[in-house]
Amino acid sequence: MIDLYTWSTPNGYKVSIMLEETGLPYRMIPVDIGKGQQFDPAFLALNPNNRIPVIVDPDGPDGRPLTLFESGAILIYLAEKSGRFLPDRPRDRYRVLQWLMFQMGGLGPMLGQAHHFRSYAPETIPYAVDRYTNETTRLYRVLDHRLGEAEYLGGDYSIADIASYPWIRPWRRQGQDLDAHPNLKRWFQAIDARPAVQRGLQVPPPGTDLNRDMDAETRANLFGTRQFEAR
Repeated sequence: MIDLYTWSTPNGYKVSIMLEETGLPYRMIPVDIGKGQQFDPAFLALNPNNRIPVIVDPDGPDGRPLTLFESGAILIYLAEKSGRFLPDRPRDRYRVLQWLMFQMGGLGPMLGQAHHFRSYAPETIPYAVDRYTNETTRLYRVLDHRLGEAEYLGGDYSIADIASYPWIRPWRRQGQDLDAHPNLKRWFQAIDARPAVQRGLQVPPPGTDLNRDMDAETRANLFGTRQFEAR
């Protein structure tokens, strides 16, 4: 039974979707990042970077428990453990991995900044809003172009798609229009219709989303000085 420490964020959803897709047994342990539970010493012992998600697999690759943080690393591990969603052939495998790295290094960080400056920043900074909204549009176009060539990012459905899909879900809050990217929209709807994806989106249960008015404590836990005081 894999322990999944998570919360209702795009990076958290990546792993719960992957676990549902693979059918690996797991239990969810919620980490309320709005309440600052990511700074608890017990959690910091699992991830010194105070971020979700984290998994603890009591049956690691060498038969000993394994703790992993960083959602991309977790997806690769679960793909190798289950033998699913990451091809064996080197050419196909690296194609999937390049799109996974695209999500980890570009899509997630830039869309995250768009979210922050459009929705969470305490003051509106037009340059930042325009900068990250425009970069999000550019990345959407990159995805749309790729998905005009192939059904999924790596060719077949893979961890690259599982990693990218949760970041596209809040497209309206990113200032985007899926109708302007028809190939991306087709891909998004196909993934959204998968039963395992919908199950993964219920972990944690609905109602824990951060898209709400924040009090001062929540804002400090997510964006403020708590980030620098954790260690």
